[in-house]
Amino acid sequence: MRITLGMGLAVLIVSAPSALLAGTKAPLQIVVARQQQSLVVYDGDTVVATSDVSTGRRGHTTPTGIFSILEKRRHHRSNIYSNAPMPYMQRLTWSGIALHGSNHVPDYPASHGCVRLPSKFAAGLFKMTERGMHVVISDRQVTPVETSSAMLFQPREARPPRPPMSDVPLRPAISHFDGASFEVAMTHSSPSPVLEHDQPPIRILITRRGDQESMRDLQVLLTTLGYDPGDPDGRSGPMTLAAIRSFQTAEGLPVDGKATPDLIEAVYRKVGRNMPSNGILRVRRAFEPLFEADVKIERPELALGTHFLQFQDTDAATGEGKWFGMSLDNALSKAAKQRLGITVDADPLEFNPLEQSLSRLTVPEEVRRRIARLLADGSSLSISDTDTGLETGEGTDFITITRAR
Repeated sequence: MRITLGMGLAVLIVSAPSALLAGTKAPLQIVVARQQQSLVVYDGDTVVATSDVSTGRRGHTTPTGIFSILEKRRHHRSNIYSNAPMPYMQRLTWSGIALHGSNHVPDYPASHGCVRLPSKFAAGLFKMTERGMHVVISDRQVTPVETSSAMLFQPREARPPRPPMSDVPLRPAISHFDGASFEVAMTHSSPSPVLEHDQPPIRILITRRGDQESMRDLQVLLTTLGYDPGDPDGRSGPMTLAAIRSFQTAEGLPVDGKATPDLIEAVYRKVGRNMPSNGILRVRRAFEPLFEADVKIERPELALGTHFLQFQDTDAATGEGKWFGMSLDNALSKAAKQRLGITVDADPLEFNPLEQSLSRLTVPEEVRRRIARLLADGSSLSISDTDTGLETGEGTDFITITRAR
């Protein structure tokens, strides 16, 4: 039976979800609202549990964004604040943000950045969650809503592929480049789709192409042309600068060693390839990067905003599942907007901002097919104008910060 832990820790029995009746565990998600000082656990768009919380006070503000549970400890003490007890700790970042129980949970921000929960509720929540479960922290209360869009991935798309289109690369993630050759989208001779059942859910991030991706691809192309920029790590080191200078000299260009847009376009033209798309899609699973691919963002001058969707309730007969999504406030600095070429802000309060952003994204069929084979209940899709930042790394899912501490 589904249990709702209401405000004041009242217990209420409600109807059992189909996933639990079938003997499987429904993928849940947690939403914390700083303005309301509240926490809600959802199964899709259905409330499973609620509680009061106390988030970070001024000077120690709890960051907002998209997180997941990285670590769980029944008994834990802070290694930052005087060995303070943090029972039923559920870590959201390796930099020190977590959910945990406390005997002091006032109805106002009072913590050093963590999300305090009443002790009894924290114990109950600890039993309901597992590593990788998503936690969304927002300024205002947001609620997941079932979302339909042709852009959203479905398992049924894992059909036999068309002839190969090697112009659509699936790259290993930057952090996991090991010097091996890059993987490209190719077909297989299997007569029917091969779904990767019994695998952990995947995490998908779609964002704008950043400087690191552009530099890494430039390094790969310079290597193809016979220059030696070093490992394609996305960083402009001495070897990369020397390779750019050598290319400029050979092509009769001004020699300054700078990776300007004109220089990048010249390299692509020399290789005989089109310039890459303005967006990038990344996939992780079990806290490890899997691959990256190019996507196209229409109307790039308009901010995408920040959105989060979770996939569940797959029908094995039809290959269809449900996506439940929500939009978060998008706090972009003026400098960030200028760097990204954004001239029109996103408004999370406008009609269907999530569906409008989804309609502007184009993902190559080969990439969609691979994602369809990987989809499992609990998979997620994050959309953001900016990259994930420093919190995303080894042993994490994609962590998207919308407002830092």
